[in-house]
Amino acid sequence: MTGHPVQVWWARLEDARTGLRALLDPVERVRYESTVDPAGRGRFLVGCALSRLVLGELLGLPPADVPLRRVCPRCGGPHGKVHLAPPPDGPAGTPAAYGHCVTFSVTHSGTLVGVAVCRGGEVGLDVEESHGDMDVDSAARVALSDAELAALYARPTAERQPAFLRTWTRKEAVLKALGVGLGVPLRELEVSGPEQPPAVLAWPARLATRPQMSMADVVVDGMHPAAVAVAGFGAGEEEAEAGGVRVEAGGVRVTVHDGSEALAACGC
Repeated sequence: MTGHPVQVWWARLEDARTGLRALLDPVERVRYESTVDPAGRGRFLVGCALSRLVLGELLGLPPADVPLRRVCPRCGGPHGKVHLAPPPDGPAGTPAAYGHCVTFSVTHSGTLVGVAVCRGGEVGLDVEESHGDMDVDSAARVALSDAELAALYARPTAERQPAFLRTWTRKEAVLKALGVGLGVPLRELEVSGPEQPPAVLAWPARLATRPQMSMADVVVDGMHPAAVAVAGFGAGEEEAEAGGVRVEAGGVRVTVHDGSEALAACGC
C-alpha cells in the first residue's frame, strides 16, 4: 500500500444537538455560549464534538478528556488553531504520547463540517460548499496568482466556479497543514490546475519552511469540493481503519467516514 493515511469524517450542521455540549471543555463552552450566530455556534459545536469523538477513539481516551488547545500566535488568546496538547509528563507508550505524532484539522462551510486525522505529518483539510450566488470574480482576484487568473478566465463562464473552488480548497488545505492560515497571501501560493493532480507549483516568498507537501482532492455529497494536504511525512506508515470510501492521490490515502453517524451513536 502506498500513500500516507488520512481519515476524514464529514458531519452536518443539523447534527448539532444540545447533548453534545457535554463533550466540550470549559473554554469551548464559553466560546460556544458567546457565539451569537446560530449557524456558527452549531458548526463550532459539531466540529469540537466530532474532533473529540474521533481523537478519543484513536488515543483511547474519553472524548471529554482529549486535551485540545487553542492559542492565538498573535495575542495568546484561546482562539488559535486547535491542536492536541498531551500532558508533558505523559510516559512513552501511553495515550498521551500519541499527541506527538497525531495531527488533525477541522473545516466547515455552510452546512458541512469535516475533521481530518493523520499520523506522521501535519494535516490540513478544507471544504467549500458550492452555491450559485458566489462572487467568483471578487474571490479570484484575492486568491489566485496572475497565471491562475488567466487560466480561470480562459474557461467558459459556467466552468469558473467549480474550477475556482477546486483551486481554493487546495490552497487552504496547504496553508492549514503549514499552520499559517490566511496569514500568507493566497495569490503567492500557486497550485496545479483543477484537472491536474494536486501539487504546489510556487511557494510564497515569506515562508521560511517549505516542506514536502502531498495532497488529495475529495468531493462531498457528489458536489462540494474539498482537499487534504499533508506536510512533512513521518518515517513509518500506518494503515487507515477499514471501511469508508478510499481516495488515493498525490501521496495521500484518504479514507472517508460518516461523522453524522458517529455523533448520533455517541449517546450525548
